[in-house]
Parts: sequence; structure tokens; C-alpha cells
Amino acid sequence: MERGKEGPQHHASMEKEMLDIEIQTATEAPAIFKEAIRPVTLKFEDVVYKIKQNNSTKNEEKVILNGVSGLVQPGEILAMLGPSESGKTTLLIALAGRLGGRLSGTITYNNKPFSNAMKRNAGFVTQDDFLYPHLTVIETLFYTALLRLPNTLSKAKKAMQAEAVIMQLELSKCKNSVVYQNQHVVGGEFLRGVSGGERRRVSIGQELLVNPSLLFLDEPTSGLDSTTAQQIVSALWDLASGGRTIVMTIHQPSSRIFYMFHKMVLLSEGNCLYFGKVSEVMDYFSGIGYVPLVAMNPADFLLDLANGLAPDGSHENKSKVKQSLALAYKHNRLYNLKAQLQREQLQETNSSHFQDGSEDKNFAKWPTTWWQQFSVLLRRGLKERRHESFSGSQINQVVAVALLAGLLWWQSNISHLQDRTGLLFFMSEFWGFFPLLQAIFTFPQERKMLEKERSSGTYMLSSYFISRIVADLPMELALPTLFLTIMYWMAGLKPTAGHFFHTLLVLLLSVLVAQGMGLALGALVMDQKKAAVLASVLMVSFQLAGGFFVQHVPAFIAWIKYISIINYSYKLLLGSQYNENDTYLCDSGVCLVRDFPSIKHVGLSGQIGAAVALAIMLVGCRLIAYLALMRTGL
Repeated sequence: MERGKEGPQHHASMEKEMLDIEIQTATEAPAIFKEAIRPVTLKFEDVVYKIKQNNSTKNEEKVILNGVSGLVQPGEILAMLGPSESGKTTLLIALAGRLGGRLSGTITYNNKPFSNAMKRNAGFVTQDDFLYPHLTVIETLFYTALLRLPNTLSKAKKAMQAEAVIMQLELSKCKNSVVYQNQHVVGGEFLRGVSGGERRRVSIGQELLVNPSLLFLDEPTSGLDSTTAQQIVSALWDLASGGRTIVMTIHQPSSRIFYMFHKMVLLSEGNCLYFGKVSEVMDYFSGIGYVPLVAMNPADFLLDLANGLAPDGSHENKSKVKQSLALAYKHNRLYNLKAQLQREQLQETNSSHFQDGSEDKNFAKWPTTWWQQFSVLLRRGLKERRHESFSGSQINQVVAVALLAGLLWWQSNISHLQDRTGLLFFMSEFWGFFPLLQAIFTFPQERKMLEKERSSGTYMLSSYFISRIVADLPMELALPTLFLTIMYWMAGLKPTAGHFFHTLLVLLLSVLVAQGMGLALGALVMDQKKAAVLASVLMVSFQLAGGFFVQHVPAFIAWIKYISIINYSYKLLLGSQYNENDTYLCDSGVCLVRDFPSIKHVGLSGQIGAAVALAIMLVGCRLIAYLALMRTGL
């Protein structure tokens, strides 16, 4: 990753917008998060989830969740504990309304099913922090606010909400940190930025922007040290105290963190071993004969039980221990829990916040218009990708290739048609491979971010897709222009403005088509390695069928040239330098350029047809990419 310095003027416009409201925010920010606007009572009863076994020939199903029930009220934090593959993350996703397939049971929110209004009133924080690494904290939250907060709020109010989140989560010291050296952006895997705890708080902050009454978090303390984890859970406890309902999975909390939860679910292989208050859990297991023999973290003790390890260290069958605990829970607590769920349902029948569904109708499907989404996504995309698009490594690569080509074809003689046609074919080949291999990783790399933002209803797929294409144009157009500007005059191609700009237009069209094909392949495969292999095979096929290497192609495979980008771009590049009446000096005197073997095979006629073919490919490839993204459920 290239590093360099950016002047403070880069963030001047963003800071100007924020400075005007900081004083007002300092007094109003805490009020925004003081209380939940629409408190939510979450109930789930007999939740069952099954999946088909991939390796089974008998169409067998595996039970991931087996009749799990529970109740979480406003002001409470529910923690889900369990070993790996216990089903806790699946339960979290199901409760968040994001799990399809063979899901059965009842999940209600204020006694109503999941709705558009509830989707806008809930937040979901994934286990991994999917953030744009080159944006600062304030930029990340500000762009999210512009996208997720409704049009009923002005831009200044949305900015104030972002500032309020920063204050609530104590991110003020790093909110305006800029790129590189002693300053930090959000950062990521390949770019150092803010700390892991701060990055996690930024992820939580993105969900808090909508001031959700219901918040889901998937292992928010994973990978953090105990002090940072304590700070994260303390912040969540403060949010819950404002009347919010918080549900989270957690792997192995410290004893301090464990007792900050109000309720907990203990899962083992999809079965519930305990649901209830955290303050009662140790007494419950003591009452059924499971007592730790030494002083230990209660979370560790519970995880041992969920793994089938008896506290006395005996070698009792693990499956037997798990079955015993599951049966004990059903006999001792499940009946009372279901009775409580019934009482809650009766109480909420006449007082539900979403009783008649009218509030759901007040929520449009999208918080902002298509044009607003496109505008914000374009600004965010340009700011994020300017680092990779115009990185020193890419510019140096293009300049080096241009200089090398210019030196190899230095002031080539006009009569050396083989050399000149070779240069034109090299241009069509290089600018077929280069943009395709750049674009092919676009959607596979951004898939997680796209899934995260789309699942929360942030924007339409079409606004993202169009903004992504437009944001890539500066790089896609600037680099080939730089390449041709250097190489054209060094190689001694026809030195007129008309021929130069004709060549440039052909080259840019070819680049945009190759980029579209890369986007389509990446969206169809959604796997970087497989897409790269497929692209290499495809481009080699196009190269061989491009009309330069093989001129007598067997009829049964000659059709490849009709879908070859290189074939059409090579034809158009020949047309940018020659016409059918041009001549050159040959062994027999003066010959027509169109009769030169490597040109005659491709032909100088049919220029309009070649341009139309590339234009169809330009639109068609992008349409395929968009449909492929829709097919993946994004």
C-alpha cells in the first residue's frame, strides 16, 4: 500500500460542515440517546431451524436450532453463550429477521411479526468490522447518516446525529484523524488505522445512527483485550439503560462482563440448556447437581457444561451430560417461560407500538431517494478508491509499460507495417487484460460490505451499481490516456491530432468494455481465484482469435472472434491509423496497406460494425453483472 501525505485542505469541506454544528451537538448529543423512541419487547417461542446435509444421499436434515424460546424486554441485554456450532449466531440472525429457509416457530416484536418499520428500528452489528479503510471515523459515520437517516432530517441534523454517536461511544479523539504518518484513518487488514476497539465502536456507531430500539451484535468483544471488551459492553449497558433491547452473542466473557448482562441463553448443539436471569444461573445449575468444584469464571463453567464436561472431572459420556441438561431445562424452567410468554402476549395485545400496522405504512421502503443514494455513494466511492486508483504502483506500472513500448517501437518506419500492426495489437491486448483483471475483484472484495449495507436497507442495488461504475471512470480513463500520450509520439504513429484522438477514443472504448467484462465475471463467480483463472483463459482465447497470431482459423472455432474484445479493438485501432486507400513501400514498389497480410485478414472495412459490437458489449456486460448481483440475493 502506497503511503504519502495529504494536506489538511483535503478534509476542509467535511470539517466545515461539521464545525458549524459541533457546539450545538455538544449540548444536544446525549439527549438523542437518552431514551429509546419506540421500545421493543422481543419474544421467540419454539424456534427451529434445519438445513439439508450436503453429503447426504437420503435428503437428511441437520437441526441447527431445536425449539429455543425466550423473552427480552426494553432495558435488558440478552447474552447468548455456547461453544462453536452451538447455534447462537444462527439464533441471532433469525431474531434479527435475516434468516430464511427452513425456519419455524414464532418470533414477534411488540407482539407483531418482523416488518419494514421494525427493520428501520433495529440495528445489526456483524462480528467482523466491514469498513472502508481509507475513510476517517467522521467520514464513515457521516456518509452512513446521509444514507440511512430519512429525508425528514436535514443534512445538518444528520451530521449532528453522527456527532452524537461519536460522543456517546467516546470516539472524539480519533474522529477527524486523517491518512498516514501520525494520523489515522479507520484502517483495515492492510492499512494501519484506529485501534481494534475503536474500529469496533465505529461499527456499532453505524447502527446507532438510526437510534435503534432493538440492537443485535455478533460477538462484539471478539479479538479485543479484556479492558477494551469491558468498555464496549459498558457502552452497550448505557444504551440498554435508555430503554433499548440488546441481544448479543459472546464467546468467553470475563466474570466482570458476564454479570453486566441481564439475561442469558446457553446453547449446546441447538438445544437450550438455560434461559433466564444471569443472577440466577449458578443457583439453577447447583439445584440440578452441577456445582463447580473450584472458584472459576461462571462463563467458563457454563461453557464446560455446554461442551458436555461434568464439573467433577469424571469421564461421563459428553452426549449424556448434554441430554441431561437439556431435559432438566425443559422440566424445570421451560413451562414457566412459556407461561410468561403467554402473559406478555395478552398484556401487549392492546398496547403494542405496532398494533394496527399504520406505523409500518409511514416508513417508505428506502430512507432516501435514488439520486441521493447515488450521490452519497459516488462521493464515498471516489474518496475511498482514489488511493488504490491513483496509487503510485499503478501509475508507475502504466508509465513503465508505455516507456518500454515507446522505446521498442521508437519512431518506427511507416513502411514497417508488421511492426506497427504489432504495436496496435499489443495496445488492444494490454488494455484488454489490465482493466479486466482490475475490475474482476470489485464485487468479490466488496461482497461483505454490500451484504451488510443492503441487509439493513441502506440503499438500492441499482444506485450502488451505477455509482460504482461511475466512481471507477477516473482511473479507467486517466491511465490509458497517460499511456497513449507517452507511447504514441515515441513510437512515431501518425502525428496529427485527428489520428491521436481517434486512437484514444478507440482505446478508451476498449478499456470500458474490458472493465465491464471483468465486473460481469466477478459478479457471476464471486470468488477471486476462480474469477482470475476464468478471466485468464477467456482473454487468452480472445488474444489467439484476435486476428494477429492465427489468420487461418478452422471454421468450427472461428466464431470466437465475434465475441473477442481484442478482435474488435484491434480492428478499430487499425482504422484509426489507416484507411483503405493508404499505401506503403513494398518489395514490388508501392502496395496498398489493406493488402498487407496481417491487415487483410482483419480488414479495414466494417469500422462502424466493430464500434457497435463493442458498444453492445459495454452495455451487455454491465447488465449481466447487475443481474448476477441480483441473483446472489444482494
